[in-house]
Amino acid sequence: MKNKNVKLMQGNEACVEGALAAGMRFYAGYPITPSTEIAEISAAKLPRIGGKFIQMEDEIASMGAVIGASLTGLKSMTATSGPGFSLKQENIGYAAMAEIPCVIVNVQRGGPSTGLPTSPAQGDVMQAKWGTHGDHPMIALSPSSVKETYEVTIKAFNLSEKYRTPVIILMDEVIAHMREKIEIPDKDELEIINRTKPGDNFENYNPYEVKEGKLVPPMASFGEGYKFHITGLVHDKTGFPTNKSDVAEDLINRLVKKVKKNTKDIVEYEEYFLEDADIAILAYGGTARSVKSAVDIAREENIKVGMFRPITIWPSPEEQIRKLAKKVKKIIVVEMNLGQYYLEVDRIANKLTEVHKYGRVNGELITPDEIISYIKEV
Repeated sequence: MKNKNVKLMQGNEACVEGALAAGMRFYAGYPITPSTEIAEISAAKLPRIGGKFIQMEDEIASMGAVIGASLTGLKSMTATSGPGFSLKQENIGYAAMAEIPCVIVNVQRGGPSTGLPTSPAQGDVMQAKWGTHGDHPMIALSPSSVKETYEVTIKAFNLSEKYRTPVIILMDEVIAHMREKIEIPDKDELEIINRTKPGDNFENYNPYEVKEGKLVPPMASFGEGYKFHITGLVHDKTGFPTNKSDVAEDLINRLVKKVKKNTKDIVEYEEYFLEDADIAILAYGGTARSVKSAVDIAREENIKVGMFRPITIWPSPEEQIRKLAKKVKKIIVVEMNLGQYYLEVDRIANKLTEVHKYGRVNGELITPDEIISYIKEV
Protein backbone atom coordinates (compact mmCIF):
# COMPACT_ATOMS: atom_id res chain seq x y z
CA MET A 1 0.00 0.00 0.00
CA LYS A 2 1.28 3.42 -0.95
CA ASN A 3 2.56 5.46 2.00
CA LYS A 4 0.70 8.69 2.54
CA ASN A 5 2.62 11.93 3.08
CA VAL A 6 0.79 13.13 6.20
CA LYS A 7 2.07 16.08 8.21
CA LEU A 8 1.04 18.32 11.07
CA MET A 9 1.28 21.72 9.44
CA GLN A 10 0.63 25.38 10.16
CA GLY A 11 -1.51 27.42 7.76
CA ASN A 12 1.36 29.68 6.76
CA GLU A 13 3.54 26.62 6.17
CA ALA A 14 0.84 25.04 3.99
CA CYS A 15 0.76 28.23 1.94
CA VAL A 16 4.47 27.91 1.16
CA GLU A 17 4.19 24.19 0.40
CA GLY A 18 1.31 24.88 -1.98
CA ALA A 19 3.26 27.67 -3.67
CA LEU A 20 6.30 25.43 -4.17
CA ALA A 21 4.11 22.65 -5.56
CA ALA A 22 2.57 25.17 -7.99
CA GLY A 23 6.03 26.13 -9.21
CA MET A 24 6.92 29.24 -7.19
CA ARG A 25 10.59 30.01 -7.74
CA PHE A 26 10.79 33.62 -6.54
CA TYR A 27 9.69 35.32 -3.33
CA ALA A 28 10.24 38.93 -2.32
CA GLY A 29 8.80 40.30 0.89
CA TYR A 30 9.17 42.18 4.12
CA PRO A 31 8.45 40.53 7.50
CA ILE A 32 5.13 41.47 9.10
CA THR A 33 2.93 39.75 11.67
CA PRO A 34 1.02 37.46 11.18
CA SER A 35 2.47 36.45 7.79
CA THR A 36 6.17 36.30 8.73
CA GLU A 37 6.40 32.50 8.72
CA ILE A 38 5.62 32.52 4.99
CA ALA A 39 8.76 34.58 4.37
CA GLU A 40 10.86 32.52 6.81
CA ILE A 41 9.91 29.17 5.28
CA SER A 42 10.31 30.49 1.73
CA ALA A 43 13.78 31.76 2.64
CA ALA A 44 14.76 28.29 3.85
CA LYS A 45 13.22 26.23 1.06
CA LEU A 46 13.57 28.20 -2.18
CA PRO A 47 17.41 28.11 -2.41
CA ARG A 48 17.33 24.30 -2.06
CA ILE A 49 15.43 23.96 -5.35
CA GLY A 50 17.18 26.70 -7.32
CA GLY A 51 14.68 29.41 -6.41
CA LYS A 52 15.37 32.92 -5.16
CA PHE A 53 14.34 34.67 -1.94
CA ILE A 54 14.91 38.38 -1.37
CA GLN A 55 14.00 40.38 1.72
CA MET A 56 13.32 43.84 0.34
CA GLU A 57 13.54 47.18 2.13
CA ASP A 58 9.75 47.58 2.22
CA GLU A 59 6.49 46.26 0.82
CA ILE A 60 6.46 48.63 -2.16
CA ALA A 61 9.82 47.32 -3.35
CA SER A 62 8.73 43.74 -2.60
CA MET A 63 5.81 44.01 -4.99
CA GLY A 64 8.03 45.59 -7.62
CA ALA A 65 10.55 42.75 -7.33
CA VAL A 66 7.78 40.17 -7.69
CA ILE A 67 6.58 41.89 -10.89
CA GLY A 68 10.11 41.97 -12.29
CA ALA A 69 10.74 38.30 -11.52
CA SER A 70 7.45 37.26 -13.13
CA LEU A 71 8.40 39.13 -16.30
CA THR A 72 11.50 36.93 -16.55
CA GLY A 73 9.30 33.83 -16.43
CA LEU A 74 9.43 32.89 -12.74
CA LYS A 75 6.26 32.14 -10.81
CA SER A 76 6.43 34.74 -8.04
CA MET A 77 4.76 35.43 -4.70
CA THR A 78 4.83 37.85 -1.80
CA ALA A 79 3.06 37.84 1.56
CA THR A 80 2.08 40.58 3.97
CA SER A 81 -0.64 41.85 6.28
CA GLY A 82 -2.88 44.92 6.27
CA PRO A 83 -0.35 47.78 6.51
CA GLY A 84 1.94 46.14 3.94
CA PHE A 85 -0.99 45.28 1.70
CA SER A 86 -1.84 48.99 1.62
CA LEU A 87 1.68 49.80 0.46
CA LYS A 88 1.59 47.20 -2.29
CA GLN A 89 -1.53 48.60 -3.94
CA GLU A 90 0.12 50.87 -6.52
CA ASN A 91 2.20 48.01 -7.90
CA ILE A 92 -0.76 45.62 -7.73
CA GLY A 93 -2.50 48.06 -10.06
CA TYR A 94 0.55 47.99 -12.32
CA ALA A 95 0.43 44.19 -12.44
CA ALA A 96 -3.28 44.30 -13.31
CA MET A 97 -2.76 46.84 -16.10
CA ALA A 98 0.38 45.21 -17.51
CA GLU A 99 -1.13 41.70 -17.10
CA ILE A 100 1.70 40.26 -15.03
CA PRO A 101 0.94 37.00 -13.17
CA CYS A 102 1.77 37.03 -9.46
CA VAL A 103 0.31 35.91 -6.11
CA ILE A 104 -0.13 38.20 -3.10
CA VAL A 105 -0.92 36.65 0.29
CA ASN A 106 -2.60 38.95 2.81
CA VAL A 107 -2.83 37.42 6.28
CA GLN A 108 -5.39 39.81 7.73
CA ARG A 109 -5.08 41.42 11.14
CA GLY A 110 -6.92 44.18 12.95
CA GLY A 111 -6.79 47.70 11.54
CA PRO A 112 -6.81 50.41 10.36
CA SER A 113 -3.15 51.47 10.42
CA THR A 114 -1.04 49.10 12.55
CA GLY A 115 -4.18 48.14 14.49
CA LEU A 116 -4.02 44.81 16.32
CA PRO A 117 -0.88 43.11 14.94
CA THR A 118 -1.38 39.65 16.48
CA SER A 119 -5.18 39.37 16.39
CA PRO A 120 -7.51 37.99 13.71
CA ALA A 121 -9.65 40.15 11.45
CA GLN A 122 -11.29 40.14 8.04
CA GLY A 123 -11.21 43.85 7.38
CA ASP A 124 -9.39 43.82 4.03
CA VAL A 125 -12.17 42.32 1.91
CA MET A 126 -13.08 45.53 0.11
CA GLN A 127 -9.45 46.58 -0.08
CA ALA A 128 -8.70 43.37 -1.98
CA LYS A 129 -11.28 44.37 -4.58
CA TRP A 130 -10.78 48.14 -4.74
CA GLY A 131 -7.42 48.84 -3.04
CA THR A 132 -5.83 50.07 -6.23
CA HIS A 133 -7.49 52.74 -8.35
CA GLY A 134 -9.40 52.44 -11.59
CA ASP A 135 -11.47 49.65 -13.09
CA HIS A 136 -9.46 46.46 -12.99
CA PRO A 137 -9.88 42.70 -12.64
CA MET A 138 -9.34 41.08 -9.26
CA ILE A 139 -9.37 37.51 -8.05
CA ALA A 140 -9.27 36.87 -4.30
CA LEU A 141 -9.52 33.49 -2.55
CA SER A 142 -10.11 32.75 1.14
CA PRO A 143 -9.26 29.35 2.69
CA SER A 144 -10.76 28.11 5.99
CA SER A 145 -8.44 25.21 6.86
CA VAL A 146 -4.78 24.28 6.60
CA LYS A 147 -5.53 21.69 3.90
CA GLU A 148 -7.54 24.22 1.93
CA THR A 149 -4.74 26.78 2.26
CA TYR A 150 -2.45 24.36 0.41
CA GLU A 151 -5.08 23.80 -2.29
CA VAL A 152 -6.09 27.45 -2.62
CA THR A 153 -2.47 28.54 -3.02
CA ILE A 154 -2.05 26.18 -5.97
CA LYS A 155 -5.30 27.46 -7.44
CA ALA A 156 -4.13 31.06 -6.98
CA PHE A 157 -1.01 30.38 -9.06
CA ASN A 158 -3.02 28.52 -11.68
CA LEU A 159 -5.53 31.35 -12.07
CA SER A 160 -2.80 33.97 -12.11
CA GLU A 161 -0.95 32.18 -14.90
CA LYS A 162 -4.08 31.32 -16.88
CA TYR A 163 -5.57 34.83 -16.84
CA ARG A 164 -2.36 36.90 -16.59
CA THR A 165 -3.46 38.78 -13.51
CA PRO A 166 -2.48 39.25 -9.86
CA VAL A 167 -4.35 36.91 -7.51
CA ILE A 168 -4.84 37.59 -3.81
CA ILE A 169 -5.06 34.98 -1.06
CA LEU A 170 -7.10 36.51 1.76
CA MET A 171 -6.12 34.51 4.81
CA ASP A 172 -6.68 35.55 8.41
CA GLU A 173 -4.58 35.09 11.53
CA VAL A 174 -6.71 32.15 12.71
CA ILE A 175 -6.02 30.06 9.61
CA ALA A 176 -2.40 31.25 9.29
CA HIS A 177 -1.38 30.11 12.76
CA MET A 178 -3.53 27.04 13.41
CA ARG A 179 -2.03 23.58 12.96
CA GLU A 180 -3.91 20.67 11.42
CA LYS A 181 -3.17 17.31 9.88
CA ILE A 182 -2.77 17.53 6.13
CA GLU A 183 -2.05 14.91 3.51
CA ILE A 184 0.29 16.25 0.85
CA PRO A 185 -0.68 14.80 -2.54
CA ASP A 186 1.88 13.47 -5.01
CA LYS A 187 2.92 15.96 -7.66
CA ASP A 188 1.40 13.83 -10.42
CA GLU A 189 -1.99 14.25 -8.75
CA LEU A 190 -1.89 18.05 -9.01
CA GLU A 191 -3.15 20.18 -11.87
CA ILE A 192 -0.50 22.81 -12.54
CA ILE A 193 -1.18 25.54 -15.11
CA ASN A 194 1.58 27.58 -16.75
CA ARG A 195 1.21 30.77 -18.76
CA THR A 196 0.61 30.42 -22.49
CA LYS A 197 3.73 31.17 -24.52
CA PRO A 198 3.82 32.82 -27.97
CA GLY A 199 5.16 31.04 -31.03
CA ASP A 200 8.69 31.54 -32.32
CA ASN A 201 7.81 34.50 -34.58
CA PHE A 202 10.22 36.84 -32.79
CA GLU A 203 10.04 39.70 -35.28
CA ASN A 204 6.26 40.12 -35.25
CA TYR A 205 5.56 39.52 -31.57
CA ASN A 206 3.13 41.95 -29.94
CA PRO A 207 2.88 41.42 -26.16
CA TYR A 208 -0.78 42.46 -25.90
CA GLU A 209 -2.18 41.11 -29.14
CA VAL A 210 -5.18 38.82 -28.69
CA LYS A 211 -6.52 36.60 -31.41
CA GLU A 212 -10.21 36.81 -32.24
CA GLY A 213 -12.36 35.39 -29.44
CA LYS A 214 -9.49 35.36 -26.95
CA LEU A 215 -9.20 37.61 -23.90
CA VAL A 216 -5.73 36.70 -22.60
CA PRO A 217 -2.65 37.32 -24.75
CA PRO A 218 0.24 34.82 -24.72
CA MET A 219 3.22 35.95 -22.66
CA ALA A 220 6.89 35.88 -23.54
CA SER A 221 9.59 36.27 -20.90
CA PHE A 222 12.35 38.84 -20.87
CA GLY A 223 15.55 37.24 -22.13
CA GLU A 224 13.89 34.75 -24.49
CA GLY A 225 14.65 36.75 -27.64
CA TYR A 226 11.44 38.75 -27.93
CA LYS A 227 11.61 42.54 -27.99
CA PHE A 228 8.70 44.20 -26.25
CA HIS A 229 7.72 47.12 -24.07
CA ILE A 230 5.70 47.08 -20.84
CA THR A 231 4.10 50.07 -19.14
CA GLY A 232 1.46 50.89 -16.56
CA LEU A 233 0.00 53.41 -18.98
CA VAL A 234 -2.87 52.58 -21.31
CA HIS A 235 -1.19 50.80 -24.20
CA ASP A 236 -1.93 49.24 -27.56
CA LYS A 237 -1.05 45.72 -28.68
CA THR A 238 2.64 46.65 -29.00
CA GLY A 239 2.86 47.56 -25.32
CA PHE A 240 3.63 51.22 -26.02
CA PRO A 241 1.49 53.99 -24.47
CA THR A 242 -1.42 55.53 -26.34
CA ASN A 243 -4.00 58.23 -25.65
CA LYS A 244 -6.52 56.88 -28.13
CA SER A 245 -9.88 56.65 -26.40
CA ASP A 246 -11.07 53.60 -28.37
CA VAL A 247 -7.90 51.67 -27.49
CA ALA A 248 -8.27 52.63 -23.82
CA GLU A 249 -11.90 51.51 -23.79
CA ASP A 250 -11.09 48.18 -25.43
CA LEU A 251 -8.13 47.50 -23.15
CA ILE A 252 -9.87 48.16 -19.81
CA ASN A 253 -12.97 46.27 -20.91
CA ARG A 254 -10.84 43.29 -21.94
CA LEU A 255 -9.01 43.28 -18.59
CA VAL A 256 -12.31 43.15 -16.73
CA LYS A 257 -13.96 40.67 -19.10
CA LYS A 258 -11.18 38.09 -18.89
CA VAL A 259 -12.21 37.54 -15.26
CA LYS A 260 -15.91 38.37 -15.43
CA LYS A 261 -16.60 36.06 -18.37
CA ASN A 262 -14.78 33.16 -16.72
CA THR A 263 -16.49 33.15 -13.32
CA LYS A 264 -17.60 29.52 -13.74
CA ASP A 265 -13.94 28.52 -13.94
CA ILE A 266 -12.83 30.84 -11.13
CA VAL A 267 -15.62 30.74 -8.53
CA GLU A 268 -15.51 28.05 -5.84
CA TYR A 269 -17.78 27.69 -2.80
CA GLU A 270 -19.07 25.27 -0.16
CA GLU A 271 -22.68 24.58 0.84
CA TYR A 272 -23.51 23.00 4.20
CA PHE A 273 -27.02 21.89 5.25
CA LEU A 274 -28.74 24.22 2.79
CA GLU A 275 -31.16 21.72 1.24
CA ASP A 276 -34.04 22.53 3.63
CA ALA A 277 -32.67 25.67 5.33
CA ASP A 278 -34.89 28.61 6.21
CA ILE A 279 -31.86 30.64 7.28
CA ALA A 280 -28.52 30.70 5.48
CA ILE A 281 -25.38 31.98 7.16
CA LEU A 282 -22.71 33.27 4.81
CA ALA A 283 -19.16 33.20 6.16
CA TYR A 284 -15.60 32.70 4.92
CA GLY A 285 -12.11 32.05 6.24
CA GLY A 286 -11.66 31.42 9.96
CA THR A 287 -15.15 32.67 10.79
CA ALA A 288 -16.72 29.87 8.71
CA ARG A 289 -15.36 27.33 11.19
CA SER A 290 -17.41 28.87 14.00
CA VAL A 291 -20.42 29.12 11.71
CA LYS A 292 -20.23 25.43 10.78
CA SER A 293 -20.24 24.50 14.47
CA ALA A 294 -23.17 26.86 15.06
CA VAL A 295 -25.11 25.17 12.25
CA ASP A 296 -24.53 21.76 13.84
CA ILE A 297 -25.77 23.05 17.21
CA ALA A 298 -28.78 24.77 15.65
CA ARG A 299 -29.75 21.60 13.80
CA GLU A 300 -29.77 19.70 17.10
CA GLU A 301 -32.32 22.28 18.29
CA ASN A 302 -34.39 21.73 15.12
CA ILE A 303 -33.53 25.15 13.71
CA LYS A 304 -33.32 24.86 9.94
CA VAL A 305 -30.12 26.73 9.24
CA GLY A 306 -27.26 26.11 6.82
CA MET A 307 -24.01 27.71 5.68
CA PHE A 308 -22.85 29.12 2.37
CA ARG A 309 -19.09 29.66 2.26
CA PRO A 310 -17.49 31.54 -0.63
CA ILE A 311 -13.95 30.29 -1.20
CA THR A 312 -13.64 32.71 -4.09
CA ILE A 313 -14.39 36.09 -2.55
CA TRP A 314 -13.77 38.06 -5.77
CA PRO A 315 -15.35 37.73 -8.20
CA SER A 316 -18.20 37.00 -5.81
CA PRO A 317 -20.34 33.89 -6.41
CA GLU A 318 -23.17 36.15 -7.48
CA GLU A 319 -25.23 33.53 -9.29
CA GLN A 320 -25.12 31.13 -6.33
CA ILE A 321 -25.98 33.84 -3.78
CA ARG A 322 -28.95 34.93 -5.89
CA LYS A 323 -30.24 31.35 -6.12
CA LEU A 324 -29.80 30.95 -2.37
CA ALA A 325 -31.69 34.18 -1.67
CA LYS A 326 -34.68 32.85 -3.59
CA LYS A 327 -34.79 29.73 -1.39
CA VAL A 328 -34.32 31.01 2.17
CA LYS A 329 -36.20 33.44 4.40
CA LYS A 330 -33.06 35.13 5.73
CA ILE A 331 -29.35 35.41 5.01
CA ILE A 332 -26.97 36.34 7.83
CA VAL A 333 -23.46 37.46 6.88
CA VAL A 334 -21.00 36.74 9.69
CA GLU A 335 -17.51 38.25 9.41
CA MET A 336 -14.74 39.78 11.52
CA ASN A 337 -15.45 43.33 10.38
CA LEU A 338 -18.41 45.70 10.51
CA GLY A 339 -20.10 44.45 7.36
CA GLN A 340 -17.78 44.58 4.33
CA TYR A 341 -18.86 41.45 2.47
CA TYR A 342 -22.37 42.07 3.77
CA LEU A 343 -22.45 45.03 1.36
CA GLU A 344 -21.86 42.69 -1.57
CA VAL A 345 -24.40 40.11 -0.40
CA ASP A 346 -26.97 42.81 0.31
CA ARG A 347 -26.44 44.22 -3.19
CA ILE A 348 -27.16 40.83 -4.72
CA ALA A 349 -29.91 39.53 -2.42
CA ASN A 350 -31.77 42.38 -0.71
CA LYS A 351 -34.70 42.35 -3.14
CA LEU A 352 -35.11 38.60 -2.78
CA THR A 353 -34.82 37.99 0.97
CA GLU A 354 -33.88 39.61 4.29
CA VAL A 355 -30.13 40.18 4.68
CA HIS A 356 -28.62 40.67 8.14
CA LYS A 357 -25.06 41.12 9.37
CA TYR A 358 -23.13 40.12 12.48
CA GLY A 359 -19.55 41.23 13.00
CA ARG A 360 -16.92 42.44 15.40
CA VAL A 361 -13.60 44.28 15.31
CA ASN A 362 -12.10 43.63 18.77
CA GLY A 363 -9.55 41.05 17.64
CA GLU A 364 -11.46 38.03 18.95
CA LEU A 365 -12.90 35.18 16.92
CA ILE A 366 -16.70 35.07 16.74
CA THR A 367 -17.92 32.02 18.68
CA PRO A 368 -20.63 29.48 17.78
CA ASP A 369 -22.67 30.48 20.87
CA GLU A 370 -22.79 34.10 19.71
CA ILE A 371 -23.97 33.02 16.29
CA ILE A 372 -26.70 30.81 17.77
CA SER A 373 -27.93 33.71 19.89
CA TYR A 374 -28.06 35.98 16.85
CA ILE A 375 -29.94 33.37 14.81
CA LYS A 376 -32.60 33.25 17.51
CA GLU A 377 -32.70 37.04 17.68
CA VAL A 378 -33.43 37.56 13.97
